[in-house]
Formats: sequence, structure tokens, C-alpha cells
Amino acid sequence: MKVSYQWLDKYLPLEQNGIKPAELAEKLARTSVDINSVSSPSDGLKKIIVGYVEECVPHPDSDHMHVCQVKISDDETVQIVCGAPNVQAGKKVIVALHGARIADNVKIKRGKIRGEESDGMLCALQEIGFSEKIAPKDYEEGIWFLPDDAKIGDSVFPYLGMDDTIIDTDVTPNRGDMLSIYGNINDLSAIYDLPNNFVSHEVTENADDQASDMISAKVAEDELAPVYKLRVIKNVKIAESPLWLQIRLWNSGIRPINNVVDITNYILLKYGQPLHSFDYDKLPNHDILVRHAREGEKITTLDGNEQELKAQDIVVTADDRPMALAGTMGGEDSKVDDHTTTVVLESAIFNSVMVRKQARRLDLHSESSMRFERGINPETVETALNEAAYWLKELAGGEVAKGIVTGNDHDYPTHDIELSLNKINAVLGADIDMATVQNIFDRLAFQTAQQDDDKIVVTVPARRWDISLPADLYEEIARLYGYDNIPSTLPVMTRNLGGLTPRQKKLRASRHALEGMGLNQAISYSLTTVDRAKQFEIEATDVEPMKLDYPMSSDHVATRMNIVSGLLNDIAYNNARKVENVALYEQGRVFIPKGGERPEEQEHVAGAVTGSLVADSWNTKGQSVDFYQLKGIVERYLNNMAVAGKVEFVADQSRPEMHPGRTANILLDGQLIGFIGQVHPNTAKEYKIPETYVFELNLKELLAADTRDKHYEHISKYPEVTRDIALLVDDTVTNADILAIINRRGGAFLKDVHLFDVYAGSHLPKGKKSMAYTLTYQDDHGTLKEETVNQAFAKVEKHLTDELGAEIR
Repeated sequence: MKVSYQWLDKYLPLEQNGIKPAELAEKLARTSVDINSVSSPSDGLKKIIVGYVEECVPHPDSDHMHVCQVKISDDETVQIVCGAPNVQAGKKVIVALHGARIADNVKIKRGKIRGEESDGMLCALQEIGFSEKIAPKDYEEGIWFLPDDAKIGDSVFPYLGMDDTIIDTDVTPNRGDMLSIYGNINDLSAIYDLPNNFVSHEVTENADDQASDMISAKVAEDELAPVYKLRVIKNVKIAESPLWLQIRLWNSGIRPINNVVDITNYILLKYGQPLHSFDYDKLPNHDILVRHAREGEKITTLDGNEQELKAQDIVVTADDRPMALAGTMGGEDSKVDDHTTTVVLESAIFNSVMVRKQARRLDLHSESSMRFERGINPETVETALNEAAYWLKELAGGEVAKGIVTGNDHDYPTHDIELSLNKINAVLGADIDMATVQNIFDRLAFQTAQQDDDKIVVTVPARRWDISLPADLYEEIARLYGYDNIPSTLPVMTRNLGGLTPRQKKLRASRHALEGMGLNQAISYSLTTVDRAKQFEIEATDVEPMKLDYPMSSDHVATRMNIVSGLLNDIAYNNARKVENVALYEQGRVFIPKGGERPEEQEHVAGAVTGSLVADSWNTKGQSVDFYQLKGIVERYLNNMAVAGKVEFVADQSRPEMHPGRTANILLDGQLIGFIGQVHPNTAKEYKIPETYVFELNLKELLAADTRDKHYEHISKYPEVTRDIALLVDDTVTNADILAIINRRGGAFLKDVHLFDVYAGSHLPKGKKSMAYTLTYQDDHGTLKEETVNQAFAKVEKHLTDELGAEIR
């Protein structure tokens, strides 16, 4: 909320006590709410004064400009060329003199405009720093006219409220009471122990008119609007608000509209109580009902947009037609305009949860909905309504009908909380006496009753709905006593050695392993579309992903069931920016619905690579990644994770988003733990990416799997012996089949098996292929003998021939 220092000073003697805006903001930040900024609207501006247009004639060489003679002091008149359509003689205006600084640090210089001398500039509000959102619409395309009593030559800042200081507070959800001047005054009065001079105005009613004869109100369900009250004001004259009221609004970031709307916004800022005004004569009838909307029911809101409603929304109706979205925005059909003569004022407390949901779903967040969401002070609902009626009488000439029409009302009683002085000091770690505690609650205007030397009962007023427990009162005592006054002590606790758990160590090692192989970590959204959430599943399921009731966008509506789709989005992002070589991995959770109330969360790790892992250099040409390169990364990763079981890669064609001839399931001891392969060209086209290879592993299963013991092995000092073997085998025989036999039958001294050649084609029988291997033998404790190697090699040849029908070439 943008809080005006001058408005606060009207009710608290801040300046009188030497409390400057910066100090005030610092105190608020340390005691109540966060502060975004402290600034003055005049910051960075200079040499901007009040001028008087004595003469205004058309520019001789322009069809829209005027040459003005502007008096800037009792004895000086300057000529200024102005292009504003509303410039005219006899008006006091904003003048930026030669050398002035206006908005965006623009410097004004003396010069000629189409041949005519111009010694300055006549300014619109936007040109001296006012936002387009708050500058009054009547002056959108023209300059601003100052009041007739403005003194020529004076700075314009005091006349426009620009000499004020604005403290922009960041109010947390629990301190909704601070979204008003009333709440800020109460808090600052307690913080500084200053007299609270807040003033409310009592309304004078017209005894000839009874409001209950003119309108009725009803709330269909108690929970929709625990409090709902109306007043009727007749013979209202719509006009521009006085300047003091406009200043209050635009310094708070609200655009002035007309006196009726401005008064409701003024009351909203002053009390934190949103009000809504209906044009009495535009209502189809005068029986007001607050009810749930009907599914599909429609209303055109004040912003001109037609809204389709849902059954959980709240509407204010007349003749069963929606006139307003309760607590969110009024309707176009009943809005106050220049022809309005009778106004119905609404003051209420609407269900905060329902208001929040409808405002978020319809993207209609407003100053009113923000306050309804955080809570309304029940003590000032009627006070705010009465003061708004008072100002409508004072500023719009209205006649206030007698009585308040009540659709619903509830008592919001105060509640008592018992505190122990010993407990207070134990919790805060301080030594506060009972007199100090009593003084703090007196400053807060909380009634107290001391039971004995240790016990005190505190009565919490309804305006502080954030306080319900003793702990809340401990916080009030601490912040007003001063956090700096509480002694700093180390907590008493047992000493435990820090460190990571075994699981945390494995997760960190997992990331380090992939980074060591050249992959960069990516962090993707856990939310995606429904279709992409169902792609790239390790185990195929027919279930729908968990969907959000209120997604932030159409691209983030469901929880992910895989990580690969997020990595493909990252590759598309990089590729669109001409980054061709991308190697990414991500480690995180996926959410698999298993029929319970909540989905099962599984830790997964996935990778995606496109382009080349090694860039071109002067002596090496980059090579595009392929299936086997990525398979090597996965194998090395599983080896680094010390997985003890048998790992197999089995060809798979079941995933429609993966290439059917270049995809394999990854099995650990026969159990599916992941997949690897190329993204199907059609899927790659959908994601707008080039040829890409991916893998995804269920890290939860890997962490639970048995691991190898890690121990140091000496490098043998004895020589290796190698033997080459070439085999003619059937096309259906795989490398894995051959390796399994060689490793099983190769003997104790077999150290390594390397496939160095594969051939199929001419000079070989149909349905056959040739595969050649190098077998390496080594004894760690002595030199191998020729006959020992020959015996082991012969045994391998025999079993390959017997079990696979291989022909030794």
C-alpha cells in the first residue's frame, strides 16, 4: 500500500516530534511490515512553477499549436509555444522553465518551435511524473489547470501533493489491517506512543426519506456475506472531486474518476473497507440479493469485459440479475455515471476464500478484492458506510435517506487471552516487568485485567483478527518492546556433527557424475501440459496426471510424470537462439498417480543431448551424438553409482514419442528402471528441436539397489596377453549374447573383452555376420604361461561354437 506521510501526520504528531519519513519507514520495517520504497513525487524535478496564461493565440505556422504569453512572476512574462488542445487564456498552469527537469530526467531548453520563440513548456501531469494509470481522464490529452488561488511563481509541488513523501509498504497476508490509514495510525500510535487523533465523520440523515422504503437486502447463505449493509443517498450531483481528495487518491496510486467513485475509494484507503456504489435508477428492481452465481451465468464488469461465472462465485443481484461480482468488481449495467442522481452505497464483509478464488480465476484483482482476501475490520464496516454518506452529502450535495438497510449482520466479539509474565520472558529471552507489558497493551488499545503478579488477561479487539493465540501476543510484546532490546544469546542445544545423509551424498554424487561427463544441469518447471506430462513414461500407465484447479497458465496445468519433456523445452529454447550443441541433465521429482489422495513422488534423473558433445577444433571435427555415445554415458553413470546388479539394454518399440529402431529399455536385474534412445522425428518436430537423444532413470530404484563394495586394487606389474577371435554368427545373435558367454567361460585371468569389428554383406552367407573381439588376459601375481592362456581361449571357442553355433574364422 502507498501510504502518504502527510496523511499520517494529519492524525499523528509526526513532524511535530521530529519523526521524518525515512525514519518512519525504517521503524515500520523493523516493527510491522516490509517497505518497498520511500520516495517523493517531486524527486528529480526542478524549476516547475505556477504560471498564468495571459494571452493565447494560434501559431501562425501550425494548425494545432498556440503561442501563449505566460506570466511567471509579478514582473515577468514569457512566451511559450504549446500544442495542448485545451490550452486557453485565463488559466493557471504548470510551467517548466528554461533549465527545468521534468519526468524521465528530460531537460527543458529555450528555443524556437516553427519559427516562434518558446521559453519553457506548459506541462500535463504525465510530463511531470504522473503515471498514465492515475492521471485524471479529463486531462489525458491536455495540460493540467491549477486552482485559481495558486500563487504565480510558486512551486507547483504543494498544490499537487508532490511535496509529500510516499511510503510503499509490502503488507503480509496476516496484517490486512495495515491496508488502511486507520490501521497504520493505530500501529504507529502504539509504536511511537503518540496520541491517536484519528477522526471519523458522523452523517446527518434526511428524516423525510426512509431507506428501508426504497430498497431491501438479503443474503442467500450466511457464509457468503456475514455482514451486508446498504445506504441510499438522493439528489447527488456528479462532478469533479475537490483537489485535496484527488491528491489523496493519486498519491495512493488510484485514478480520480468523479466525486461519488472517488469518495468510495477514499474510504477504502482510510478505513480499509471496500465500498461499492450502484446507480439506484439503473437497478431493474430494488430487492438486492447476495447469492452464488449459476453455472454459466454472465455479467459485464466495469472494465467492459463479459465474464462467464461458475457456481462458486458470489454475485450481488437485483431482480435476480447480476449487478456486481461481490468483493471483486461492479457491473456495467448499474455503474454510476454523469446522469446518476440517486446512489446505493454497499458496505460488506464477503467470504475471503470465495472472493480470492473468483478474482484469481477471472484475473480481476483489485484494491477491493485484495482487502477482502486478507480480511476486513468488522468494527468499521458501518463507520465507513456512514462517513462515505457524509462526504456524498458534503461534496455531491446528496440527501442521505434515514437508516441503514441490513441484509446480514454478525457480532464479532472480542476474545480474551491469558498470559503469564514468566512465560513471556521465557519465550522472548528477556526480563520484562508487568508494568512494561501493561504499557504495551495500553498503547495498542487492548484492554487488560491483571490477575496477580504473574497473570494478565488481554482482550483482543476484533480489528486485530490476526491475533488468536498467546504466541501472537508474545510477538506484539516483542515488536513494541523492541527487538534490539532483547538480549542476544546462543540457543541451548545438544551438539551434533553436521553432514549429509547417505541419500543426500548419493544424490550429490549423481549430479557430479553427470557433470563430469559433460552434461549441464537444468531445472525445469514441475508443471506442464497434460499431453506432455503423459509422454516419455518409464512404465506405461493409463492414468491422467494430477491437474491444478487454478493453473497459472495453459502451459502449466498438470504435474509432470517425466523429466524428459522439460529438457526438450530447454533444448528448443537454446536451439531457437542458435545454440546447436546442448547437453543437459536434470535430477528431480515426478508425480505418478497411484489411486490415492496424493500421487507418488519419485526421484528421477534424465538427460538430453543434441549436436556434438565435443565442439569442432583445429585438429578434431565435431561428431554428432548418437545412441551409443549416450549409452556410454549411462553405462559410466551406473558404474559410478556402484550399482551391483546386472544392467541390460533391451530394444523397445512401445513408446510412440521415441524412435522405434533406436530405443532401448534399461533393466536392472530384470526390472525396468529407465529407457534410452532417440526422440521420434515427429515428436522432435512438435518440440521444434533437431535430432536429439535422451534417457531417463528411476533414481528411486537406483538408490534402493545393492551397491558394489569399493576397494583399492593394485595395478598389476605383470604383462598382458591378448588373443583375437573372429566369429561368423547368425544375424539374430547380439553382442550381449557373445559377451555373456566369453565373460562366463573366459577364466579367472580374463580382464577385458573389446569388440573391434562388425561386418555383414558380400562374401558372407545370407543371414550371417562377422564379429571380431580382442580378449585380454593378465595375472595380478605372476607372468602368465602360454599354455594357460591357450587353454582358457580354447574353452571360450568351444562354448561359443556349442551354445551359439558360431563358426571360428
